[in-house]
Amino acid sequence: MTPSTTTFVIRSILVLLLVPALAAAQSEDLRLPISLDADSTNYDGNSEMLVFRGLRLSQGSIGIEADEGRASKLDFQDSVWRFEGNVVIDVENGHIECESADLRFLDHELRFATIEGEPATFEVRRPDSEEPTQAQAGLLEYDLESGIIEFSGDAVFTEGGNQIASSFIAYNINERRINAQSSGEGDDKVKITFTPSEDEEEAAADEAEVTEEPQ
Repeated sequence: MTPSTTTFVIRSILVLLLVPALAAAQSEDLRLPISLDADSTNYDGNSEMLVFRGLRLSQGSIGIEADEGRASKLDFQDSVWRFEGNVVIDVENGHIECESADLRFLDHELRFATIEGEPATFEVRRPDSEEPTQAQAGLLEYDLESGIIEFSGDAVFTEGGNQIASSFIAYNINERRINAQSSGEGDDKVKITFTPSEDEEEAAADEAEVTEEPQ
């Protein structure tokens, strides 16, 4: 694998920081007032859940919209929030669209997140790049205590003309370690597509001219 390809792989994994960005905001944002608008709301006594339809929730830099939202409590002290149907989650520099999301909070901290879609899509805009890094997967599971994010279900990361695809990708945030695996069935492999930038193409051309022997 060339240094440029390795650099792309590392940079493409920055999309995994979208959900950690949500967690990074928690120290301040999760203690700010919650603004919640809904087309309707009711209490389900059987499940002991608050149910919101046409939900629009914001708190600091966090924004969530969904056709339906359910919460065990209207706070983040000890609660589970489930969002279903056209779920959109926005955080600073990050955007998620999915079919459902389960967020588990304890002591005003996000402890575990499960995001599902067909596929769920993710986008991160980094300060040092004009192009967004995009990803999609059927399932994302993020354990904040262990610092591990797992993508499964045809995970694909794309930045410009570069792409890495695998049936399963795990990223350890604390150790900065990535593990991409295929199912081992048929043609299912870890696939990397790297497109050299114009600067790299020009550098390669200049190097070829320098090393070319005179006739």
